[in-house]
Amino acid sequence: MPPRRRNRPAPHRNEAARLADQLQQAGYTKRDIARIINRDASLVSQFYTKNKGAAFVPALTQVLTAIHTAGISDITELASIAAPHTTRRTTASGTRARVRTKAVLITPTGTGTGRAGAQAIASGSARLRPLIAEAARQGLRLAFTVRLAKTGYVHVSGSRTDSPGIRRSVIQRADHTEERSYGSAATGGFSAADIARRVDAAGGDVTAAIHRWLVETGRIHADAHTTHLEIRTWHPR
Repeated sequence: MPPRRRNRPAPHRNEAARLADQLQQAGYTKRDIARIINRDASLVSQFYTKNKGAAFVPALTQVLTAIHTAGISDITELASIAAPHTTRRTTASGTRARVRTKAVLITPTGTGTGRAGAQAIASGSARLRPLIAEAARQGLRLAFTVRLAKTGYVHVSGSRTDSPGIRRSVIQRADHTEERSYGSAATGGFSAADIARRVDAAGGDVTAAIHRWLVETGRIHADAHTTHLEIRTWHPR
């Protein structure tokens, strides 16, 4: 006789995962939840896979209360509600765990570079926001390089309608994606303060802010998906 198959129990949901479930039932995605608690979307997935998230339970509880009792739905407002209730996890000895972060490195000459790959792009390229904010504070100029499918661009490769000097600023990849750079020291680039305002208007989502600029200026199609993003800064001449 074939062995009997036992019914597997439903996967355990810790408190953070249970609260995240409620937020998703209210119409928010894991990416939205990550933005609300100011973390990467991969951490929200780890609520389910690695039993993480205990430090975010008070914040998520306050967020759900704000949604259900006050009718607040804006992600930026919910993030401001969550922030005071987000605590750092503790070590086995009871001390606060150190959080690994990357410093925003801008040299005395104003040169700074930040890159975001596919995973960071999915969570809004949050790691690039401090670089843009610091560049804006210092009054720096800014350029960026985007990578997306060739079909996502409106203009053909090398078109000067797209960007002055783009003939020197296009890299074609074997996976049918293409990198194009916008702004440079030679052309003056963009005001970091202007890009920072766009990022703020997009709720801190760097990917969305750059995508919106590219669509508004007729450079990419609205449904184009960015796979990589790079930001470069320098002092104006």
